[in-house]
Amino acid sequence: MSDKKDLPPAAIRALAEAEERRKKAALAEPLPKELGGRDGPEPVRYGDWEKKGIAIDF
Repeated sequence: MSDKKDLPPAAIRALAEAEERRKKAALAEPLPKELGGRDGPEPVRYGDWEKKGIAIDF
């Protein structure tokens, strides 16, 4: 990455905020495992839902 002095102040501030969020996320407890959930990837993340071979787009 280039030197941070070359970046505008807003970009430097955004990088600092992102680093702080990453540190907080690393310290946070993981979410509990879902019981009785669907198999495979999370359907909402990929924008469609499939049940019994029928795919529905949101």
